[in-house]
Amino acid sequence: MFAHTRKLGPRAEYRQKQGLRVEASPTLAETYHKLKALTVSVGYYGPGATVPQRQLTYDVNIGFAKSVFRLACSNGDCVRGDHELTEELSKAIAKRSKRVEGEQCCRGWLSKDMIKKTKCNHVMRYTLKLAY
Repeated sequence: MFAHTRKLGPRAEYRQKQGLRVEASPTLAETYHKLKALTVSVGYYGPGATVPQRQLTYDVNIGFAKSVFRLACSNGDCVRGDHELTEELSKAIAKRSKRVEGEQCCRGWLSKDMIKKTKCNHVMRYTLKLAY
């Protein structure tokens, strides 16, 4: 009997690759020995929106969270997008910053039907609060 394997769609394939990349990275505690606490606040906005679709704040468990630091795009149909804060976090820690604010526009595709046609352009505004 043959095992039937299901072909992954573009979104699932991208997420799987990125998930493996995240899992292969060391934890925040292993990478940044002086970092004691990290709180992340994010607001997700649709393209051109001024009111957030969703907001959340959470305390990161630096003993388990990985040093490749990614957050999903708020667009559930986005392909090859998402938001990565790895570099921003690294720079903040190198400067011993206690608070960093910024914004990222998702550069993925709006949906699987819009690949190479329309960018996602959902926005994530973030605040990182760091303690050493």
